[in-house]
Amino acid sequence: MVSKNILSALTVALTAMVSQSALAQAAAAPNAPVTKDERKAEAAAANKSGQLDPGEASTRSKAPSTKSDTTKAARKDQTKAEAKSGQLTKAGEPGDRSTTPSTKSDTTRAARKEQTKADEKAGKIPKAGESQK
Repeated sequence: MVSKNILSALTVALTAMVSQSALAQAAAAPNAPVTKDERKAEAAAANKSGQLDPGEASTRSKAPSTKSDTTKAARKDQTKAEAKSGQLTKAGEPGDRSTTPSTKSDTTRAARKEQTKADEKAGKIPKAGESQK
């Protein structure tokens, strides 16, 4: 008798689960068969009516153009004119050196050492591990 009750309870639970999943699939069925063309038409209509967000395309800034304004012939003519007037540097030669700063110091090593010793005696140089005041 107990086994009959258990079997009937299991049967009821199983049918409830199967019927629930079948109903869920039936409810989703009308939305499922949408073709690509239908989806494109819906998106185009929504876009025309203003229901769609602009998306990422409008938030991106355009990169500046790297395209030159001068033509190749104009650049060639300019280079030939510079070569005739002597303004053009030859390949492998450094350009205008007057604009580059010098990396060499004017003080000698002995002068730097004397300055450092004087600063150390005056207490201007902090000890290792101490912060400057």
